[in-house]
Order: sequence, then C-alpha cells, then structure tokens
Amino acid sequence: MPGNDSLIKKALPAADRRYFRRAAAQLLLADAVPYAVDRYVFHADYARVSFKSISYNLNPGNWAWDHDSFQTNQFMHPYHGSIYFNAFRSNGYSFWQSVPAAFVGSYIWETAGENEAPSPNDFINTSFGGIVLGEMTHRLANEITNNHSHGFRRQLSEVFALLVNPANGFNRILTGKWGRRTPSLTEKDTSKINAEFSLGFRRFESNNANRTSDREFSWYARARLSYGLPHQNYRTPFSNIYIGTEIGMNDKSRFNVNLITVYGSLAGWEISAKSKFNHLAILSTNYDYVQNEAFFYGAQSIKMNLYSSLQLPAKVRLTTSLGAGPVILAAVPSAYPYYDRNYDYGPGLGLSAGGEIDVAGKAYFSVSYRGGWFKTVNGNRSHYFLHALSGELRYKVIRQLSICAEPGYFTLRGYYKYYPEVNRNYPYVRFSVRYDCRL
Repeated sequence: MPGNDSLIKKALPAADRRYFRRAAAQLLLADAVPYAVDRYVFHADYARVSFKSISYNLNPGNWAWDHDSFQTNQFMHPYHGSIYFNAFRSNGYSFWQSVPAAFVGSYIWETAGENEAPSPNDFINTSFGGIVLGEMTHRLANEITNNHSHGFRRQLSEVFALLVNPANGFNRILTGKWGRRTPSLTEKDTSKINAEFSLGFRRFESNNANRTSDREFSWYARARLSYGLPHQNYRTPFSNIYIGTEIGMNDKSRFNVNLITVYGSLAGWEISAKSKFNHLAILSTNYDYVQNEAFFYGAQSIKMNLYSSLQLPAKVRLTTSLGAGPVILAAVPSAYPYYDRNYDYGPGLGLSAGGEIDVAGKAYFSVSYRGGWFKTVNGNRSHYFLHALSGELRYKVIRQLSICAEPGYFTLRGYYKYYPEVNRNYPYVRFSVRYDCRL
C-alpha cells in the first residue's frame, strides 16, 4: 500500500534509520569542498581539472605511484578517507555498510579531483586508513556527545566532537541534535573509555650509534585511549579500540605529531575462559603513523591476535599478546631517495608480541616487540626488515598518578639490488609522569 515505507521508517528508532541521499550528498561534498579550495583559493595547478584529464584518469592503465610527502600520503589521505566513511556511518549505516563509501570517495577524488594521474598508494591509504580512522572517530564522537550535560559544558562537548568527526557534527547541526541532551539510555554508548595521559622528556639517537648521548632531551606528551574491553561484544566490529597519540618538539624546536596508532577489533573468538587463565583470539585492523626526529614509518595492516591472562599468587597478574598478519601497504624510509621521495612503498608481513606483569596494581613492568618484513613494489628495488623493541617500568605513586621510564629502539635493515645494504639503529629513552582515569 502506498505510504507504507514512510510509515515503517517513522516507526524505526532514530539509530536504525538510514539516509542515503543525505549520505551521498555529504560524500560528494567531501570531495567538492577541498577541490574548490585548491582550485579557487590556492589556484593549484593540479586542481585544473578538465574532461580530458578525467577521461585520462578513468583509464586504469594510466595510474601511477606519486611522490608526495610522507605526512600528506600517510596522514592527510587517511583522514580524508575517514570523512567519506563517516558520511554514511553518521547517517545510520553500519560499519560494514559504510566501508564502500571510503573506496568510492577515494576513487572519485583520484579520477576527478585532480588532473594528476591516480595513484595506487593514495587510493589504498585513503580507503583502508579512512575506514580505521573513520570508525574510531565515529565512536569517540558519539561517546563525547552522548551525555546529559547542558549549558557551556554541552556546547563544549559538541564542538570537541565536531573536531573529532566533522561529518557527525555536521549531521547534528542539520538534524537539530546539536546541543540536545541524550534522551534515553537506549541511544547512549555505554562502552567505557580508559585513558592515560603522559608528560615527560625523551631523547632519540639517529646516527646509528647504540647510545643516546649526542642529543638533548626534549618534552613530549602522549595520550592512550582504550575503548571497550577485548572480551566484551567481540563479535561487533570496533567494540574494542586502542588509540595512541604522541606530540613533541623535534631537534629543530618544531612542534610535531609524532605518533598516531589505531587498533580496532573486527571479530573475536573465545578460546578459554577460566577464572585464573583465559585466551581470546581477535582479528584486528590497524593504522600506524610514526614520525619523529630519528625515524618514520606508516602502514595499514590486518592481524590475528592471541590475548592471554594468568592470575598468579601474591596479587600478581600476567598478560601477554601475540599477533601476526599481512601489511596491506607500508611506507618504509629509504637510505637512497627514489626521485624526490625518501621512502619506498610495499606490502609485507607484520609481527607483534608483548607482555605485562602487574604486581598488586602498584608496580608494572612491560615489554613489547613489533616487527615486519616488507617487499618494495614502488621505489628502489629492495626489501626491508623493521624491528621495534621497548620496555616500560611504571610505579603508581598514588591512586591515579605514576612515574614511568621507557627505554627502546628501532632497527631498520634494508637490502638493495643496486646499492649497499643498510643497518641502522635508533635507540631512545623516555621519562614521564602519567595520569590514568576513566572517561
């Protein structure tokens, strides 16, 4: 009967409604706005798009890897992809239903947003990186706005959520939800967020000497957020998210974003669940961006992880993790520039392992390893081995305040067909004060 569809739509809870036209319009807007800025504000040559350039770009045989800066390719493109993803995610679509939006938005930009040849690295970084960053920002923005605050605090949370997820904030303005309190607990995200905020000093070594004596200490700040718990709702994508960010001053006294790492669970399987000993397998997707004065690295990957915990006598608890999986695409620093790019692109295999000993919730010692093998598909003919090993000793001074010491190092080994092999070590040390809380 005519009108049934609209009646059904009105009967659905707000969280279950999907708005395709609005989502599609916002996806196109996410391409149109940066194009207009590039073309009419900055008058960029690459923004002078024509039917001829679009026709050329639609031919798959004309795609070519680009040589943009590391920050542009490994951060700006994934961030742009997160807006495509959230154009649908914030309009009622599920995680899996929103995934194609990142690919569609990226393809439109590559073929019609610039007159340069579409690049595989941009398409992969924007799509895969955009999905990971998109779901992470979607959940964080909802956590920020879904509360019963009012007045200035309400407005502040709305602005902060808009900065985290512009698509979601734009939709809250369009739908009149901006400034409105969460009407019921059924629309509230009840996942808990545990946070750690660290402030301290660090020193890197980048001249391949196994010491840290030739550089001055510089300040840094780090935030770690853990959303949800691994053993809860593990069948739901991104029910458990880990976010790590770090900022600081480099050796040229410039402020930089040094680290963005995002881990999101896709699916999980309970292997063993006993009172003192349990195992859990989690399939995850990961985004990594590292750029400091000594070292840089960027990648998107998928891993199968095994998490275990064991309750020992004397209030001692041991937790371990082990992970392995394919790296879809990595940007690895090259000792020999490829045209004007100082890094090579390639897929690979990633490994990770770690463990922590918790003594009565007072003292903690942890060690972690991350490594990988990468085969260059664009750059100098080469392959790489990358290792990162770190340890941390933390002592809780009072209930939420700890002092921490963290030594570690990066190791990069590069094997080139036409150049000498490279073996470089990058030791570092960090000292900090940490505050942990539940948001």
